[in-house]
Amino acid sequence: MTMNDPYHGLRGEMRFDEPMSKHVSWRAGGTADRYYVPADIDDLAALLRRLPQDEPLLWLGLGSNLLVRDGGFHGTVIATHGALTGMARLDDGLLRVEAGVSCARIARYCYREHLAGLEFLAGIPGDMGGALAMNAGAFGGETWTHVVAAETIDRRGDIHLRTREEFEIGYRHVRGPAGEGFVAARFRLPEDPDRVGQTRVRELLEKRNASQPIGVFSCGSVFKNPPGDHAARLIESCGLKGLCIGGACVSEKHANFIVNTGHATATDIETLIERVRERVRERTGVILETEVRIVGEPAGGGA
Repeated sequence: MTMNDPYHGLRGEMRFDEPMSKHVSWRAGGTADRYYVPADIDDLAALLRRLPQDEPLLWLGLGSNLLVRDGGFHGTVIATHGALTGMARLDDGLLRVEAGVSCARIARYCYREHLAGLEFLAGIPGDMGGALAMNAGAFGGETWTHVVAAETIDRRGDIHLRTREEFEIGYRHVRGPAGEGFVAARFRLPEDPDRVGQTRVRELLEKRNASQPIGVFSCGSVFKNPPGDHAARLIESCGLKGLCIGGACVSEKHANFIVNTGHATATDIETLIERVRERVRERTGVILETEVRIVGEPAGGGA
């Protein structure tokens, strides 16, 4: 970066035309115009102060719930994983976790610290920022159950400590103050002196490994469960297990997973998502909603 560069003096890493297929768990998709890994929260604030207020932003953690279309993302990606990684117990007994900490690491930390309530995070292949943004959950647990406050950052680089009551929270849905991204959360967790949480984590991981496709490129669950039912049951009842478009296939092991068999494009994946949704709607009358977030331009979409 030179003195005339608008990013001069930032301590993080800025990349241009970054392939997003390297950063999403589906291993497909186009490039991002700009991709920034901040050094820490202060450095992130410095970046935000320099960006135009109308610059499109994409907050990225482990990329496990994201599809970037083949035409790419025309804006700036902010990569929190590997950057915002602080986690500690505060003087008031709360657990503070920054947005880039992986869910699996949080679960391990809690059972070492004799804390209960977040065991389900061991089965979520994402990080704290993504879990906060969508109220991620698994095996009956949800992220916001024990959240008492969240730290956010706005487009001016100002940090806010927001109480739980300032957010609209639902099933795989969170809405907070407009234009603010998550940088950390604070949890109040019950003590676990007998360390039953460690056993619970082991049981959840065994259940996940037995029921979900592990070791393949996927985003986790594609669709939300409709009220009173399961998306996987509906998809399987329509005979869609094994359905493929290009290199994207509905998993034979769990029907609510779409896997990249090795050469899928983002277009293949999105087309298969829509095909599954339409077939389920036609045969059951249920309109499935996606958990996965789809962003960017289609192939050939231009700037």
